[in-house]
Amino acid sequence: FWTTTALSAERDIEEFYGEFVGRSAADTGSGVKARDISVAIQSVKRGFSIDWTTVSERSDGTMKKKSYSIQFRKTKRANIFKSAMRKDVFGGLAPMNPMKGDPYVWARIHDDTLSVYAMHVIEDGTYEMQVYHRTLTNAGMDLKFSRYREGQSLKAITGSLKKISK
Repeated sequence: FWTTTALSAERDIEEFYGEFVGRSAADTGSGVKARDISVAIQSVKRGFSIDWTTVSERSDGTMKKKSYSIQFRKTKRANIFKSAMRKDVFGGLAPMNPMKGDPYVWARIHDDTLSVYAMHVIEDGTYEMQVYHRTLTNAGMDLKFSRYREGQSLKAITGSLKKISK
């Protein structure tokens, strides 16, 4: 006989659109380090973009700011998106080449979470993965970042962001 299991509906990418700000905490091994974070997810031609910035204080008291921007395009697989970070020979945007030292980046939606994966092939042929899980909440989103090398955890950051605009 046949049975059916209710599956939670996947979110549409449009439900993640907006600007979010908040703070995160990184476990550095020698204590917890706070960071200011902002994320903007928006529609772009043929896809969406994620722009994010982190600001943290260095041990000498100066501020360190990192900003990233990545566009994504749909694939033939539901809720999986390829990055569009470089121009191909025809002028279209395409994923970068991990064999040239660039990260290979993709995204997926699963339930309430938009995840971005970045795989780096290191000079010695091993790999490093960075994973950003952005989970929708009533107030905005929760962030969980992990960095791994050959499966070993190198860094973990968690944070909460408040949605400030659509």
